[in-house]
Amino acid sequence: MLEGKTAVIYGAAGEIGRVTARTFAREGAAVFLAGRTAETLKAVADGITKEGGFAQVSQVDALDPQAVSKHLDMVIASKGKLDISYNLISTSVGIGSKLTDLTAERFSETAFTRARSVFVTSTAAARIMEKQGHGVILGITAGVGRFPEPETGGFPVGNAAIETLLKQLAREAGPNGVRVVCLRTTGTPESAVLQAVFTRLAQVRGTTKEAVEKEQAAHTALKRSPRILEVANTAVLLASDYASAITATPVNASAGEMLD
Repeated sequence: MLEGKTAVIYGAAGEIGRVTARTFAREGAAVFLAGRTAETLKAVADGITKEGGFAQVSQVDALDPQAVSKHLDMVIASKGKLDISYNLISTSVGIGSKLTDLTAERFSETAFTRARSVFVTSTAAARIMEKQGHGVILGITAGVGRFPEPETGGFPVGNAAIETLLKQLAREAGPNGVRVVCLRTTGTPESAVLQAVFTRLAQVRGTTKEAVEKEQAAHTALKRSPRILEVANTAVLLASDYASAITATPVNASAGEMLD
């Protein structure tokens, strides 16, 4: 589904990032893996290479516009185009805190650091894609951006900001052939980050981690949380030409936690 595509994945060493990178490569994309830790990125790239795919690693600070632009220049020099940009950088900073417990500085950190990263990477990609006349920009958010939960700090606000940012970019870049889509999901149970979040919420709410996880699953139509591979497969579809009419919208991959 992605044969001949060139994709940049930010946060490719994370749990969703690793699976997504391998899935993109298996579908034919040349993947450029960007992140802060070269060693963990290299492990992902080695796995892709062993399976016959193309993967290249770069240590990139996705909060630094100059670093991101320099990396994209390298991608263009290597492959001549940029088809897909996907920011999978995640954070659990602020989870377990009430808004009234946060300072203004801490709120800004928990709400807008990741949004800045999405802004930096997405607008850098859009500048290139608009000149090309094609391209797909993907982001990922959590359902709390639409349905906030207590004790989640600035995390819901940050997710809502990312969704609005990507919608606006879709409207601006769309006339030049660029699609911008947000994949909205809920926590994947295989994720160590999510398990840590469950533990923190259980402490705050005076219950068990298992109870918090069970409650989340109970809120979905399928009575289970989505798996990482399911989220990755959805991203493949959205990045492919099969989804050529989908833009300016979040796509629900939450196993029915949100009934749109």
